[in-house]
Amino acid sequence: QVQLVESGGGLVQPGGSLRLSCAASGFTFSNYPMSWYRQAPGKERELVATITSSGARTNYADSVKGRFTISRYNAENTVDLQMNSLKPEDTAVYYCFGALRWGQGTQVTVSS
Repeated sequence: QVQLVESGGGLVQPGGSLRLSCAASGFTFSNYPMSWYRQAPGKERELVATITSSGARTNYADSVKGRFTISRYNAENTVDLQMNSLKPEDTAVYYCFGALRWGQGTQVTVSS
């Protein structure tokens, strides 16, 4: 069955960095675009970044452009989200999405 497992969340100070990773299994990973979403308390889930199946193209929410980078490693069935210059408003649960499935989410908290 399709499984997406996120890792790498945690507590970081404003201006810091975190790298999230999503390990995929149960489907042909290289055939699917992959995305990262996030959901802050009391807010709707929002799209953060998307990468095409080959990794050739990426797209980002305006709020994270220039700070976040999505990348994928098809040989390892993983998709990462490098987050730099983190702000308190980046605090949220981050979810991996692909092949019509969601991961369980990983908490990112940006606070001093």
